[in-house]
Amino acid sequence: MEEKAEKRCSFCGNPLNIFVQKKDVYICDVCIMQAYEVLKSSLKKISKNAYPLQADELPHPKDIKALLDQYVISQDTAKRYLSVAVYNHYKRLLQPRCTDDDDDDVEIEKSNILLVGATGTGKTLLAKTIARLLKVPFTIVDATVLTEAGYVGEDIESLLTRLLQVADFNLEATEQGIVFIDEIDKIARKGDNPSITRDVSGEGVQQGLLKLLEGSLVNVPPKGGRKHPEQDMIQVNTKNILFICGGAFDGIERKIAQRLSMQVVGYTANENTKKIDRNNLLKYIAPQDLKAFGLIPEIIGRLPILTYLEPLDCIALRDILTKPKNSIVKQYIKLFAMDGVKLSFDKETLNYIVDKSIEFKLGARGLRSITENIMIDAMFEIPSTSRKELHITKNYAKERIEKAEFQNKY
Repeated sequence: MEEKAEKRCSFCGNPLNIFVQKKDVYICDVCIMQAYEVLKSSLKKISKNAYPLQADELPHPKDIKALLDQYVISQDTAKRYLSVAVYNHYKRLLQPRCTDDDDDDVEIEKSNILLVGATGTGKTLLAKTIARLLKVPFTIVDATVLTEAGYVGEDIESLLTRLLQVADFNLEATEQGIVFIDEIDKIARKGDNPSITRDVSGEGVQQGLLKLLEGSLVNVPPKGGRKHPEQDMIQVNTKNILFICGGAFDGIERKIAQRLSMQVVGYTANENTKKIDRNNLLKYIAPQDLKAFGLIPEIIGRLPILTYLEPLDCIALRDILTKPKNSIVKQYIKLFAMDGVKLSFDKETLNYIVDKSIEFKLGARGLRSITENIMIDAMFEIPSTSRKELHITKNYAKERIEKAEFQNKY
């Protein structure tokens, strides 16, 4: 008994209720509870500082678009839709929770958005750029790897696993996040009619996405679904998670053209046909075109904001090559500057790169691959030399592209 009385808490000196002992150090129950409260409040402050959402710091749609303008050329329509969608998402998060005593019981619902545009027009770039401004968790996921539950591939819930990881498993922050689902067109069902067999990577995935898009409680595996079946699930409420979807929908122009030609019949057919911009049919896209392409009506209804991205002409591609903060030319200039080499391009060289990108029909994505083929020999040789300046002419660029095309043929 005397030996027990001599043991005192190493922090407060209290001789009672010794709970933890490590060698000659003792901690009592009171100190344990106080340490727990301090730790709890500290973690709460960290989580609040990680994603602060204050009304006075709320970015306005024009502010969001101004940021996008610094990194993404043209696409004003898509930028405006995206800016408004994100702004309204912030306002939803700031909306006070309604109680039974409130006179104003209007609850703002989220408006998920669908971006449609050809490959290389900037859908993914818009999503990555807007993540720079956001103070909520943001993640980009690819729909091509998703399959219906129980089949080889990733489960639908893996979308939220990524968001949880970005938010450092902060559940409150996760439930206010934004998910960009890329390649949404790849999960279109194979025909316009409902499938009589299992479409595990198409219609099956769309059915699984319904509960996420609308808002429901979802059991999410924090480490992924199939590799760790023994893990405890985390329940995530998707009610306040904003979903932005993007897809190329290759071939949907035919569906749009069929619908428009059905409408322009009668005496005014020729007059109405002239008004249609046949070089950019995506501007006339409507929900019924998405249904004809293979999206189920329930998915379309849960993506109420539908907008398109303009096809890139030679002027836009030329601007993409040089004007944005992280333009391709600026990236190569910086790469060579790190080796002490001053890099410059002829105007004719830049025009040649743009012409080749249009020829290959790769959009802005093609600019990078073409420039890489031009610069690969110089990037290999010059770091081993004492050269301090490099000027890229059109003839030099043309030789490198023709060499690359010859190697690809054979």
